[in-house]
Amino acid sequence: MVTASELLARSGFAAGQQVQAIPSFGSERMGAPVVAYTRFSDHKILTREPILNPDAVIVQDPTLLRTMNVFEGLEPGGWAVVNTRESPNEVRQACPGAPAETGRLATVPADDIVREYLGRPIPSAALLGAFAGLTGRITLEALAESIRRLFKGKVAAGNINSANVAYQWVVDHRGQEDQGAPGGIDPVDVERPSTSELPIAVAGVPEMTNA
Repeated sequence: MVTASELLARSGFAAGQQVQAIPSFGSERMGAPVVAYTRFSDHKILTREPILNPDAVIVQDPTLLRTMNVFEGLEPGGWAVVNTRESPNEVRQACPGAPAETGRLATVPADDIVREYLGRPIPSAALLGAFAGLTGRITLEALAESIRRLFKGKVAAGNINSANVAYQWVVDHRGQEDQGAPGGIDPVDVERPSTSELPIAVAGVPEMTNA
């Protein structure tokens, strides 16, 4: 999530926005939930407080849907992207606070997608591709450039292709509130990186969008 927050901020910056990325680790123990906040705006950002009322929420770990209110404080008319094979309506049934309006909640099998191109479930880039497809607040071009600046070689290629597939997934399934992920993901021709080349999370230093 820290990497996703940095990539989101870099993508906003590439579009000429003022940006801010703030990781929050909470309890310092293995497996504890991690939250990262991102702001981008047309104007200078003066606040550095955690975001209590986000315009968008990206949920990387679907197990959190049934253990905590991941949509707490989400602004009316906000967006949400969830890494899950479940349908948007199944997520709504599990989490009453999820966006109820059609086209505001996207579920995407991000783990399946990145396993195809990275070999491990590190879904940051795929979820941001889905975010771009759902909201239009960042472009695939800006996201790809941000990925290239953070990663190199086959790792960058795998992340970019993951983002592209997730983007297209959201576009193709927009409005299909009862449809989750079927078996299989259409392959993209890209060399898979070795384990040593896989990305490691790094700490990063939207009118305003808060995610």
